[in-house]
Parts: sequence; structure tokens; C-alpha cells
Amino acid sequence: MPLTIAELTKAVGNGITPRMVRHYHQLGLMPQPDRSPGNYRLYSDCDVQRLKRIVALKRQGFQLSHIRKLLEVEPETRQTQTLMMQLQQQYHAVMQQITHLRQTAAALEGLLGRDQSCQTIQAQALAQLKQLEVESQAGLEKLWNGLDAQVHAHPEKFQESLQRLLPDLADRSEIEVDLLEKLVLACGDVSLISFVRLSQTPEQNALKAARSALKAGCSILTDSGIVASALDQTRLAHLNCAVTSLIDNPHLQSAADVEQEFWQDQSLKTRLYQLPPNSILVIGYAPSVLLAACDAIVQQMIQPALVIGMPIGFSHAPAAKRKLMRSKVPYITIEGSFGGGLLSATVLNALAESLIAKPDCHCYLRDRSFKP
Repeated sequence: MPLTIAELTKAVGNGITPRMVRHYHQLGLMPQPDRSPGNYRLYSDCDVQRLKRIVALKRQGFQLSHIRKLLEVEPETRQTQTLMMQLQQQYHAVMQQITHLRQTAAALEGLLGRDQSCQTIQAQALAQLKQLEVESQAGLEKLWNGLDAQVHAHPEKFQESLQRLLPDLADRSEIEVDLLEKLVLACGDVSLISFVRLSQTPEQNALKAARSALKAGCSILTDSGIVASALDQTRLAHLNCAVTSLIDNPHLQSAADVEQEFWQDQSLKTRLYQLPPNSILVIGYAPSVLLAACDAIVQQMIQPALVIGMPIGFSHAPAAKRKLMRSKVPYITIEGSFGGGLLSATVLNALAESLIAKPDCHCYLRDRSFKP
């Protein structure tokens, strides 16, 4: 049954209005619809799907002119190459904006992130800022020279700085806030918080599942020895959690090496499929390991208690993470290309520390009667 323009916008949702639809008609994004005898626009299910694609692409940051190209049928190679060049140009323009924003953010972090001791000279330096031509490099150097005068007098107070820079996390649990803070300190990028994803449904609560598994002395499998080397072996040993690596080759030093090794050695998949139930899987480098794990979960070949999926990559890794978030298993991941062995290990270490909060836990290894 044909839809009116109001029914079309309601079916698509996401804040789409009739005015926006009419604008898309003018730009050629939406084909001109059929008309009723009363001259009302009439839309089909195909129009609904096309408008949903426009909304999805727009939310991903594509410009309307590029969306129109993407929606066109372009079988010719030359047209495809032209579109790829346009997308590449847009990407470089976006990266320039990100670079500029990152520079601005770094400057603001340099001001807001100063602890109380550093602030003793901050007021004086900021007063000088009003008299400086801040666009000039000389002016900026003079500003930073003033602000940096106190940094040699004491070590940096990370937690004090973080409190000024972190977004409002009042709705998060104490354990999740601690985990997010540790991730920020591991990479130095506060914006990372916006990309961290934890399953939080009652059936797939990542934090609850992780803590239960660790308390039970679960097995932990990392995708590589590089990730395993960054884990808190002391706390995990006290929890009776055995750590093994899927790819335990000391000569592998990069994500590319780990990814290639997984493809070349087919026996590694067999080993992955032998993951004991209620284990924790920690993936920090190889996207293909996460893809294989997600397939095995769907086929009910493995049943991990938690998947920490943070591989690095620009095509396979984002796809693997999306697949993980659609799976019926508790997960902790970082959207997009963000990730790495240190970040994935940081997550597991934070979870273990939530169970054993004592700073020096070497004594736990000597006294195995201690219970967390």
C-alpha cells in the first residue's frame, strides 16, 4: 500500500521530516514519487529503504553529494574510480578537521589538565595570553613556557587531571568508570571513551560476566603472546586463571604479523575452537581471530564468558567488532580502528584489579589461603 510523505517519515524515523524529504527530491537523492488523484506524494517500500540508506550514510559523515553518487548504479570502472577519488578527498578533508580539533583539544588539555601545583603559575600565564597574538608560533611558545614552569617540581597527578577532562560518567558504575579511566591513561586520548562499548543487558552484562568468570578461575586465551605479556600475571595467578596464547610465537612483533600467522596456520582455528566454556577471550591484534571467534559463537562451537575484542585494523577490525556486538555473548570492544594489545590487556587487568584491589598483591602468591 502506498505511503504518504508523513507515513514515510514515520516509517524511517531518526528525525526525518517531510521538509527534508522534499529537499532530497530537489537534490536528486530521492526519485520523484507518484502522485495521488489529489496530488499527494505516494511512496513505496523501496522509497523507505532508500531513505533509510540516506540517513545511515549521512550519520556516518558522508556529504549529500557523495551519498547521491553512492546510491547511483555505476557499473563502469571509471565511474567507480571517480567515486573512490571523491571519497578519498572527503576523507582527507575530514582528517584535516580532526587534526585541527585534536590540536585544539591538546591545547585545552594542557590548560584544564593541570593539577593544583601546576596552577600556581597558570593565572599569570593566562593573563599574558590576552596580550598575545595566539595565532603566532612565538606567542604560543611564550604561553607554554609560562605554563610549563612548574612541571619539573613534582610528578604528574593523573587522577587529578582526569577529573577535569573526563565527560560526565555519573550514570556508570564504579567499576566501569575505573576501566574507562585506565583505558584513557593507557593511550592518552580522552575521546576514546566515546567509542568504548560494553554489553549491558541482563543476559549479556560484560562486567558481571567477567567478574564471575575470574572468581571461578576461568581460562584466559589471548590472540598473541604480545597481549599475554601485558597481563597482570600476579593477580591472575592468585585468581587461579591460567593464561595461554593462541599464537605464541615470540618472533611476531606487530598486528600484521599476528594476522598473517593466523591465516597461514590452519591448526590455529582448530585450537580456537577448543576454547573451554566460560573462558575469557582477549583479542588485541588480529581481526581475523575475532571474526573466526564470532562465527564459532554463532555456530555454538565455543561459549566464552566474555570476549574482549579490540583488534587493530581499518576494514576487517571494524567489521569484526560490529559482528561481535551483534553476537549473543558478553563483550567489551572499541568501535572503529581503535584498539591494540595494550588496550585489550588494560581491560582485563582492570577487571582483575576490581576483585583484588590491594596495590601489592605479591603476598597473595605466598599465602594461597587468602580469598578476595
